[in-house]
Amino acid sequence: MGHQALAERVLRQRELLPDLYAAVHPEHLPERLALTMDDPSDLDDVKGADRAELLADTALVDLMVTATRLGDVVADSYAMRVRDLGMTQVVAMLRAACRRGIDAVPDAPAELRAFLASLEETPDWVDLALVEEGARWERIDAALLTPFVIRGAFLATFLNAYAALPMALTGALTGETSARRVKETASFFAATVLPGGTRRHGPGFEAAAMVRLMHSAVRVHAVRSGRWNHDTHGPPIPQVDQMPAGLINSFLISVAAIRDGRDEFDERERAMIELARYRCFLLGLPPELLPQDPHGVVRVFKARAATLRSAFDDETCGALVRSTLAARLHPDAGRWGRTVERFERSFSTITFVRAFLQGDEARAARMGVRITRADRLRATPMLPLLLGRVLLVRRLSKVRALAPVVDRYVVATLRRRLRGYGHPEYVAREVA
Repeated sequence: MGHQALAERVLRQRELLPDLYAAVHPEHLPERLALTMDDPSDLDDVKGADRAELLADTALVDLMVTATRLGDVVADSYAMRVRDLGMTQVVAMLRAACRRGIDAVPDAPAELRAFLASLEETPDWVDLALVEEGARWERIDAALLTPFVIRGAFLATFLNAYAALPMALTGALTGETSARRVKETASFFAATVLPGGTRRHGPGFEAAAMVRLMHSAVRVHAVRSGRWNHDTHGPPIPQVDQMPAGLINSFLISVAAIRDGRDEFDERERAMIELARYRCFLLGLPPELLPQDPHGVVRVFKARAATLRSAFDDETCGALVRSTLAARLHPDAGRWGRTVERFERSFSTITFVRAFLQGDEARAARMGVRITRADRLRATPMLPLLLGRVLLVRRLSKVRALAPVVDRYVVATLRRRLRGYGHPEYVAREVA
């Protein structure tokens, strides 16, 4: 797992975009990096994790260090045009370019041309037919399970102060903003698994471009806020911090494969891994962070946690967790919708504590997250119902005669979910 190409990109970003990266010295080790066993890390609370073995893998650690210094020059350059064009115009031009091509944008800025070209340069390793097959399988979860776990998964991104600070600086501490973020995240993943979603003119392609622009807009905003310390944090939203969200499903698939004693993915899993890798490419992640085998995925995932200094700041992390947990995702829903949301919030809360806090309810309580008796009563029957439906649909999807009918049902359900999420903005009003 080499990282020389990434190291060269770190050097070039200071030359190509000094306004944003001049302070990112390619040899400086920001405080956020935990590179010795004496440094507390996010992996310390994970049972059975061998952090010493991971830190002994110098190539892997070097990759994490390099990816911690790496931003996204091509998208950042376009995001910086907000100063003279305004956020509304920047977003409108990107949407038009995604939908109708760059020639449909009058006087398209050079930065937009470069950004769109980077999205269109599909790597040789991508098998688009396999990506489409992966989407067919993943949209089952997106339609039937994701709406009930997305809040909990989103909460997990706020557990580390070093990684969470950029979002806090955008002012994303209100229930309304948190709700929008959760729904935008769900919309993005749903758009990428629709039929043809990640094709050049598909909705997932455009969604990926918008999410990538959002990350860059937040990155630019953080640096200009006057509250960003490169010596402490390195660049805002480095590529190493984007990896967990992009590979969370791949990580779960990989853990299951290893548990079954397999060193390779089966056909269904391989297709879903291909989808995740291509989706991550569209988001700007380098292939060095996107392994193709179960052990590789697990190692890169754990290595990020092993080299990230543990830090929980209640003013930043706690506030983000609490605002996201309290957010009304569907404020205009009727009585039935409000009831469903109460069940969803309970299920997400328990899922979050069990999956990302290793079931430590005392630690959750210190964050302001408390599991009540009502939460348990609501969530307990949901698990067999949700998983039972997902497993049934997966099984029916393997029956050749039934697969098209089942997929039509899944796609229709997913489109209904998308309508419920509303029209995603992706780029926050507060960073404009």
